[in-house]
Amino acid sequence: MKKALIVDDDPNISELLRLYFDKDGFAVITCLDGDKAVETFNQTNPDVVILDLMLPGRDGYDIMRDIRRTSDVPILMLTARGDTLDKVVGLELGADDYIQKPFEPKELMARVKAVLRRYESSKEQKHAAGSRDGAEIADYPGLRVDKSRYTVSVNDRELEMPPKELELLFFLATHPNRVFTREQLLENVWGYDFYGESRTVDVHIKRIREKLEAAGPHPSWSIKTVWSVGYKFETA
Repeated sequence: MKKALIVDDDPNISELLRLYFDKDGFAVITCLDGDKAVETFNQTNPDVVILDLMLPGRDGYDIMRDIRRTSDVPILMLTARGDTLDKVVGLELGADDYIQKPFEPKELMARVKAVLRRYESSKEQKHAAGSRDGAEIADYPGLRVDKSRYTVSVNDRELEMPPKELELLFFLATHPNRVFTREQLLENVWGYDFYGESRTVDVHIKRIREKLEAAGPHPSWSIKTVWSVGYKFETA
């Protein structure tokens, strides 16, 4: 039985979600206090986290940062406003999807199932790569992306990179000099059933570029924006 951790300070929302998750066969853990969320996560080891961004005590952004230091568990964030900034910051910190309050519980459940499908598929691919004794590696001068171990290094310096950023970089790097639209990247990296916006790709590309550039010069390759089209991994 899969476990869902619901972190929301509104007991009515928590109870409503508990009913829907129960109906779909999940074991449900609820947490109403941001200060206790990470402790609860570590104690229960859930399969998916529903995380409200606006919480008493620690907010959802801080909680997400802590979780992402040790886990790639799927996180779906709840935003109280339609603020693009809320969504962008959440995605930058490693959220897998988001939904705006007030929401339709059936839509939230559909998003949770889609996120879990993508996560399980990614784990299976990773396991298969390891079992073949042939790591999935993109190797360029000064850059090594190892998808089987989920590591990225630039100039022999290992970078911290959340799973989706790494998967996006790996996909582009294994298709050098080919232009992909945002929709194609969403389909190939996030999956055809992703509910988010194409803006998600822009956010992840921005974060990847910042990390690569901070690690040092790399004149023989770069991620290029092709205006009005999308992105490509360009090699010299």
